[in-house]
Amino acid sequence: MSIDRRSFVNATLAGAVGALLPVRGSWADGAGSAAVPAEIAARTGSGKSISLAVSDIKDFDASLRGDLIRAGDAGYDAARRLWNPAFDHHPALIARCSGAADVVQAVQFARSHDLLTAVRGGGHSLSGQSGCDGGLVIDLSTMKGIRVDPVRQRADAEPGVLLGEFDQESQAFGLATTLGTAPDTGIAGLTLGGGFGRLDRRFGLACDNLRSVDIVTADGALRHASAQENQDLYWGVRGGGGNFGVVTSFDYQLHSLGPRVLAGYRAFPLDQARSVMAALTEFAENMPDEMYVAFDIGRWEKQPTVGYEAFYSGAPSDGERLLAPLQKLGKPVYDDVAIKTYVAAQGVTGKVRAEPSKTVIYYKSGFVGDLSATLIDELVRRFETSPPVVQGLVLFRHGGAAVRVNPGATAFWNRWMKYTLLLIGSWDRSHNDASVRTARAFWGGLEPFTHNYYVNTDVYEGEQRLRATYGDNYPRLVKLKDRYDPKNLFRLNANILPTGRA
Repeated sequence: MSIDRRSFVNATLAGAVGALLPVRGSWADGAGSAAVPAEIAARTGSGKSISLAVSDIKDFDASLRGDLIRAGDAGYDAARRLWNPAFDHHPALIARCSGAADVVQAVQFARSHDLLTAVRGGGHSLSGQSGCDGGLVIDLSTMKGIRVDPVRQRADAEPGVLLGEFDQESQAFGLATTLGTAPDTGIAGLTLGGGFGRLDRRFGLACDNLRSVDIVTADGALRHASAQENQDLYWGVRGGGGNFGVVTSFDYQLHSLGPRVLAGYRAFPLDQARSVMAALTEFAENMPDEMYVAFDIGRWEKQPTVGYEAFYSGAPSDGERLLAPLQKLGKPVYDDVAIKTYVAAQGVTGKVRAEPSKTVIYYKSGFVGDLSATLIDELVRRFETSPPVVQGLVLFRHGGAAVRVNPGATAFWNRWMKYTLLLIGSWDRSHNDASVRTARAFWGGLEPFTHNYYVNTDVYEGEQRLRATYGDNYPRLVKLKDRYDPKNLFRLNANILPTGRA
């Protein structure tokens, strides 16, 4: 089994394994209790088996305000579970941090023992890399502080905050910033990898709205990074993922918005797919920055459909006027486009919870320039004969403020993109091995139409593909990695390898 989870196939095939690691020796606590292990088996980042002395673990536990959870402890199974059930990780230790001081202790413990280390924010990691087998999970999910400054239009948020929670808090002051499209996603991973969302054409990516961070780097030091301080780190965390440390606080720029927007989804029979997608492509070429559209072909409403999501962040009446030409597409089989609150448009319907998915989720992505008739035809043709594991193909239209940023201004390099093409697969866990092969083969026919990929959706598959994704920014990212994490402690991500390490 691949320790660093660089292959989705290996990870999903290993999902059914996950037996608890053995313990060696025992000691009695002097009070006549049952024997407990004197050592606990663990793994290093390179996959080597090691033993952790219980005395060291007890000292680590005592240094934390939060909880240190081990296999066999109450709540261990719930704490190790990830959103995507493709992954069934069994870490040796889970440090549930209460604040930045706990993160410092956790990083120092991981470094001193050369432990395989995963970092968990909201736990929505599609790749499974917010968990690990035999290592330490630095769990930030209970760090949920949010402080909005409505005068400065800024918000400080901790890494366990979910998108919906952030939206609820900021909208209480009539403010918002670009975040993703699923309310149970964590802000941390999404922002560090770039951060697409319904507002990115108007306000830029999530990382473009990041004004500063507090970050614990691999040496265990807590640093502040902004345009004025540790500028190299500030550049790197805006798109470079979790390669350089554990962010304990995000400072976002907010914008006046809402409270009501025009938003919703319309679906049509699949036999209209080519004409609908052609009309949407034409519509998207000249739409204003306030308009967001994503269109798809999929199995969303118990039948094969083609459809589009529209979101307009300006005056709702202007949005209705802009969408009027799409009435020529005919009567939809589903339509919930309406004026609604911003938080409702973001999918928030009550208390936001990060409940695990009931099915395995599989994503592949690639960026696309112009959406040609040839590609539209290929998408439709392939989906019409697609296997059941392929749930849908989605095209997110970018542009506006998100692409007006210089590619070298942040670590996120792909500012040329017009679309992200996303394959969504889903199936019961019992079908993992064959289903992964089927989904990968399906994507293989579409990948030649794409360039690079979105690091927040895909599993790391090697340096070559990642190097292309970061383009001219890659050498600078390697220098940052060499400076702040030369031993690659933070490797469970879209991993930028330090010089001389494989």
